[in-house]
Amino acid sequence: MATTSEYIEYLCEQIKGVGDIRYKKMFGEYMVYVNEKPVIIVCDNTTFVKKLDCIEEAMKNAEVGFPYKGAKEHYVLDIDNPEFCKKILTELEKVTPVPKPKKKK
Repeated sequence: MATTSEYIEYLCEQIKGVGDIRYKKMFGEYMVYVNEKPVIIVCDNTTFVKKLDCIEEAMKNAEVGFPYKGAKEHYVLDIDNPEFCKKILTELEKVTPVPKPKKKK
């Protein structure tokens, strides 16, 4: 089951105010960017964030899962708690680099 457009719109509404938010459809699923930094993977209407030290304590009770086959384990972010989401995304945005531009062939 792919992520619905309604879910991605709801997610973006929940995290509004954390920075400049955009999303990109990739392979039927989505990557959500905050200030041009990829911080959320959305697969099957589930929101995943990387397991990083900066959020380990805050996410210690969070569900975990794999966004896609072959992926590393990620935390599942509860998007129905917008204040908590914004706190987590603020921390992730600080440590996530802006992707390097792709070289043209």
